[in-house]
Amino acid sequence: MINIKRGILYSSGQLDCLSYYKKVFSILKNFLGDREIATKIYIGKNIPYIIKRGSKDEPLFINELKIRDKFIELRKAENLEDARNQLNKTEEKIWHYFVPRKITEMHYACNHEEGKIIDRIFIDIDRGRKYSAEDSRKVALELINCIKTDKELNKNLKFKTLILWTGKSFHVYLMLNKKFPVSLYNDFFSWNKNGKTFTEKYAMKISEKTGIKVEAHHEKEANKIILDTSATPPGKLARCPFSLHASIKGEIDGISVPLKENDLKRKNIINELLSLTPDKVINNLSKYSLW
Repeated sequence: MINIKRGILYSSGQLDCLSYYKKVFSILKNFLGDREIATKIYIGKNIPYIIKRGSKDEPLFINELKIRDKFIELRKAENLEDARNQLNKTEEKIWHYFVPRKITEMHYACNHEEGKIIDRIFIDIDRGRKYSAEDSRKVALELINCIKTDKELNKNLKFKTLILWTGKSFHVYLMLNKKFPVSLYNDFFSWNKNGKTFTEKYAMKISEKTGIKVEAHHEKEANKIILDTSATPPGKLARCPFSLHASIKGEIDGISVPLKENDLKRKNIINELLSLTPDKVINNLSKYSLW
């Protein structure tokens, strides 16, 4: 677990994850665009966490996240009602999504909360308990190689590849150069297509190359690494770059950051990633690029 008892998360004098997130909002503008933000707020006790999202709450967008210093100070109030008369309507909404004194992860609607159009393919490398972060690195590197060398894929789709460390494993995106109907995902990147989708083919190739049990579907399995694309369709959430990563107990145990392919090739990269803290990320923002 990461020691957060000092540093940026406590820069206001109390735990406030917004003190950290406000440092990365400007970097996220192009990545998020008009996609709805979501947050996972760790409550504890009988309910481990709650999720705030645009399909159930008033939607929140990145261009609304302009945080004034006074707002951070006002969040020291015992509750929202005590500060409401000094807040504007957008700040009330931000408070609703980023609750003071609570560990909060930042997510977003990968291809919007509603609709039938996509412009990115999301692949979660979901490792079971048997496998380590180092194993997931090997799988991520082979997945990138499969994508780069797939002639059929590259002939029919134009895209940029984005790699994210989640805090525990990796996400890989195909950032498409234009919008497509969601049928593109259903036909070519989902599963249960008898081994015919790109994702299923890649899983088989990676298994052969690494000796790691890799499959393409949704359910997490202890003795396998799963290539899970299920957060691609509209209405599904994905972890946001620079999000805090928390355990089920609500303890921060990682930070999500973007990486380059060459980073995946470095033998010591996992130790570096596991040692990240909110302060280390903020102090080295210039090394992280989303494009």
